[in-house]
Amino acid sequence: MIHFDTANIEKQIKELETEMNKPNFWDDSETSTAVATKMKKLQNKLESFQRLENELNNLYELNDLLMQEQDENMASDVIRDTNKIEEDIIKLELETLLSGKYDKNNAILTLHPGAGGTESQDWAEMLYRMYSRWAANNGFEVKELDYLEGDGAGIKSVTFLVSGENSYGYLKSEMGVHRLVRISPFDSGGRRHTSFASVEVLPEITEDVVIEINPDDLRIDTYRATGAGGQHINKTDSAVRITHIPTGVVTSCQSERSQIQNKETAMKMLKSKLLELKEKENAEKIEDLKGNQRDIAWGSQIRSYVFCPYTMVKDHRTNYETGNVEAVMNGELNGFIEAFLRMYNV
Repeated sequence: MIHFDTANIEKQIKELETEMNKPNFWDDSETSTAVATKMKKLQNKLESFQRLENELNNLYELNDLLMQEQDENMASDVIRDTNKIEEDIIKLELETLLSGKYDKNNAILTLHPGAGGTESQDWAEMLYRMYSRWAANNGFEVKELDYLEGDGAGIKSVTFLVSGENSYGYLKSEMGVHRLVRISPFDSGGRRHTSFASVEVLPEITEDVVIEINPDDLRIDTYRATGAGGQHINKTDSAVRITHIPTGVVTSCQSERSQIQNKETAMKMLKSKLLELKEKENAEKIEDLKGNQRDIAWGSQIRSYVFCPYTMVKDHRTNYETGNVEAVMNGELNGFIEAFLRMYNV
């Protein structure tokens, strides 16, 4: 059980209140906005805890009353409220595990199929649908940034933004290679196939994080958007691809209506990727990056999804598993996420 340190939260709130009451505090809009945002998050967290504490006390009283009166309707209320409070407590407890530097940020996900053509491209599209369902089920928003259709079915790649507080903190557990075992719908012989797809998860870098990039290190190309967005896709050469020449890191965006907006989004994505490389290689400057450590290790899957000869989804890091493959593919990922967060926050 994670300890919820209310005293420390209250102390932080008082310190922020003191800072916000200083003369000229609001003159620096960037700093004041950051402080106000932090204050609001702390207040919300404290209010959530206090609300749950009050509801739990009410539930204790209701349960004591039930023990005396043995009322069937009251018993149903107690069971319903107990289940609801249990869900809320688990959610609040998990939020206390999100203490990473960028956990509160939005998440940028990029999916790539492995070798195998149509079969693996279809698997990448299935994962895109799974994450979109998870986001919708948990109150997050999904915005497609870049999309490359597959050959006949599926996708060759997709990059999308998942917006909402702590979205990166939750989705960072999905980083790695995902393995599918099933009877392929594309095999006329009905044989079993194994497919792989990689999931890259990066935090969206906020304005307060400074990443110095030499403009001479960038190659910027424009091209015509080709995504699956229908009429909203701009038919002019508005899509933008940015290559960081020293590392070979490439980002692209075609979701916005103008070339300028696509360039801004692609630059944000590039900064996120370079920051990840910088921290992974423990480099002091972007210029120190080698770029030769960016390849994906396809043999090290983090999770297997088995559709045949039995049904099972198993995470190989935490050993968490379920036999309900359909639920997982419809976005039921919270069990996997919770197991990951608990294991890596011991």
